[in-house]
Amino acid sequence: MGSPNVNQTITLRLRFRNRIGMLGQVTSAIGEVGGDIGAVDIVSADRQQMIRDITVNARDERHAQEIVQRIRSLDGVSVIQVSDRTFLLHLGGKIEITNKIPIKTRDDLSQVYTPGVARVSLAIHEDRSKAFQLTIKKNAVAIITDGTAVLGLGNIGPEAALPVMEGKAMLFKEFGGIDAFPLCLATQQVEEIVETVVRISPGFGGIHLEDISAPRCFDVEEKLRKMLDIPVFHDDQHGTAVVVLAAIYNAVKIVRKKLSDLKVVVNGIGAAGVACTKILMQAGVKHVIGCDTAGILYRARREGMNPVKRWYARHTNPRQLRGGLKEALEGADLFLGVSGPNVLSAELLRRMNKNAIVFALANPVPEIMPEEAASLVRVMATGRSDYPNQINNVLSFPGIFRGALDVRAREINDAMKLAAAKALASLVGRDELSADYIIPGVFDRRVAKRVAQEVARVAHETGVARRELKGGS
Repeated sequence: MGSPNVNQTITLRLRFRNRIGMLGQVTSAIGEVGGDIGAVDIVSADRQQMIRDITVNARDERHAQEIVQRIRSLDGVSVIQVSDRTFLLHLGGKIEITNKIPIKTRDDLSQVYTPGVARVSLAIHEDRSKAFQLTIKKNAVAIITDGTAVLGLGNIGPEAALPVMEGKAMLFKEFGGIDAFPLCLATQQVEEIVETVVRISPGFGGIHLEDISAPRCFDVEEKLRKMLDIPVFHDDQHGTAVVVLAAIYNAVKIVRKKLSDLKVVVNGIGAAGVACTKILMQAGVKHVIGCDTAGILYRARREGMNPVKRWYARHTNPRQLRGGLKEALEGADLFLGVSGPNVLSAELLRRMNKNAIVFALANPVPEIMPEEAASLVRVMATGRSDYPNQINNVLSFPGIFRGALDVRAREINDAMKLAAAKALASLVGRDELSADYIIPGVFDRRVAKRVAQEVARVAHETGVARRELKGGS
């Protein structure tokens, strides 16, 4: 059923008689239906009546409605207004553009705009690379989506995707100091998405692809990487993969196993599953088996295949095992779930090797709840913030783009992603490492800086940097 939480917080503005015991009736009624009271505030009061705001955490939207109906049933209590705190935070959007330079005089105006700005435009016309020095391009990232794979909501369209992209822009700014702009496209055609991004690219130093459904997301990224000379990064693929690999680097230390000896089962062969598999193989994992809703992927399989899954079948499952998740998990060391809720059971976990590692990353309900898996696994990670070892992409993309922008990288290559994962893993010291702490927390302010430093360094080593970092920063 779940517990009341801040994601479903309502504020009830109530009017009732100013009599002793009335507030007690209200709070008791909220408690009877399982509401969690966070705050009680007086709005106004006189001898006859009292108006109060009561903030309540509910489990979900239905539970919130149940709380409201219970209050409405009380004699002498009127519900004036019900506000949802999450919706209030989104009123008018969550981001804005502000000026770095004040415009207070005619001289200010003439320099930031006409006529003075013409000199800057001509300088860029003569040398386009100066756009990185003289415009927002040096610190700007476009967040591109078509709204086809938003969170766990699916194909909800570009308008409905906008609040999520605004949130992503906030994370860029908060953790990476990067100016990111949400651009939600009214098309789901690969070629139209690619053309649109190419045409708007002159104003940006990087392109961040988000919530584009598989397998189209692979085509979009591949085409854009070939056509643009700025970094193109699909977060659902590579952001997830970097954090997963970082966590696995530390998890194998706990269980005292080598990456090269692991048998890994990946459940869910979409954007994240494919990218995680590729980065694990680049890091040294040799034995990977992929599963989707039709079972294990193998070379001769015909059901539910597409070009990406055919590639996957050719490069994984070295023994060409067939069957389903049950067969795949026999003797496995690591389960990596990027699929759906409750697909893994305690019975299946018992088929894995001792000291099993389970990453159940489906959100909000993982493939198996940690409580059910606790006695059967050594290391457990989820995508949730209310359990240890949260695999959260905010640990990767702000630092990766910060490093790439700082050296004006042409691309974010595989070596840079591996460096990001190693940097992230290194932030958990040997004396701190435990089964419940294999990855830094999302508010660890060291993360973006360390990741950026390593990404920038490797960008230079691999020849994709166009700018030297001064002072080693």
